[in-house]
Amino acid sequence: MATVTPDAAALADDDGTHTPGQPSAAPAVTASAATLADAGDLLRALAAPVRIAIVLQLREADRCVHELVDALDVAQPLISQHLRVLKTAGVVRGERRGREVVYQLADDHLSHIVVDAVAHVQEGK
Repeated sequence: MATVTPDAAALADDDGTHTPGQPSAAPAVTASAATLADAGDLLRALAAPVRIAIVLQLREADRCVHELVDALDVAQPLISQHLRVLKTAGVVRGERRGREVVYQLADDHLSHIVVDAVAHVQEGK
């Protein structure tokens, strides 16, 4: 099993707040090699700008493909392809409603990963 622990420089300030440029303190996490591989697969599924945008859209509301096409100004086949990747990774799920499939996030944990990544990039600019 792999153990991931913060080093001494990764500790939060005395008041418990995060200092930009320094990692926050986190509890030790123990994970098997299989769990680490699955986490890598999940992060790869999220590692495309269009998929990040889809997750951000689905945080706001459940959406069908044509709503994502309109909101993101991306071709329908490309949206469908990215939704398949996200669905296979367990990030989104689809529910048939009449002739349409409405997509929603599988759980909020995944949206936090995306939001934190976007916020991190925005803080650096």
